[in-house]
Amino acid sequence: MSAGLNRPPSWFVGEAIGTFILVFFGCGSVAAAVLTGAQVGIFQVAIVWGVGIATAIYLTGSLSGAHLNPAVTLGFALWTEFRWRRVPGYVLAQFTGAFLASVALYGLFHGVLASYEGMYHITRGSAGSEASAMIFGEFYPNPGGRALTEAARATVSMPTAFFSEALGTGILMLVILGLTDERNRSRPRELGPAAVGLTITILISLIGPLTMAAFNPARDLAPRLFSSLAGWGSIPFTTNGNGWWAVYVVAPMIGAACGGGAYRFALAPGYEAVAER
Repeated sequence: MSAGLNRPPSWFVGEAIGTFILVFFGCGSVAAAVLTGAQVGIFQVAIVWGVGIATAIYLTGSLSGAHLNPAVTLGFALWTEFRWRRVPGYVLAQFTGAFLASVALYGLFHGVLASYEGMYHITRGSAGSEASAMIFGEFYPNPGGRALTEAARATVSMPTAFFSEALGTGILMLVILGLTDERNRSRPRELGPAAVGLTITILISLIGPLTMAAFNPARDLAPRLFSSLAGWGSIPFTTNGNGWWAVYVVAPMIGAACGGGAYRFALAPGYEAVAER
């Protein structure tokens, strides 16, 4: 009996394991692409992210609803009957899963990572080491495995990056709420997780070259923190100035709130009207 009492709630387990899978598959695809050239082009990375997210939702949806993202949890709390008192626990579970996935990926790729840094004369923790830190946290513009030059930085400003992350998260939230509304007669039901995964694939394909396309504060911040502890020091938090929190934490939260509002006031009334016919 005591073992049962000590077991974490199923929703916590679901969010932690689901987010672990999301980050392990997704950041793993980035690591493989940057460090080994295993994937060629943004779409190959994006499709791994999409499949990873769909897999995580199929696996944990019945346990927690598979938010796997603090911005999505906020969107559900704002625009559905999801209880606000559960938000902190969901966010903790999501960050726990994302951090543990980062540890696992470092253990898997540390040898290849060291070789890559040696080949390109990258000194971890020094200016330019965002070239390798990008396999964990995210930067704008997408470094593509190289140090960001001033010319590259000029191509994507903070306002552009902020708008990109907010817009992408807003579209994602709109899709998730629309696909989970039982009044939506055209929703794909069992294929809902696959549709969410494909949405992520499309969004990363479009926005990934600009900001690496996070749309998820847990996916970005937990690996970013791990990379800081693993030798990159202040680089993950200084390369883009205040952008690490404004673009990758605040923007997704605002985007999810706006996307949820678009669902509530644009789509939901239509679903309700159709359901009443």
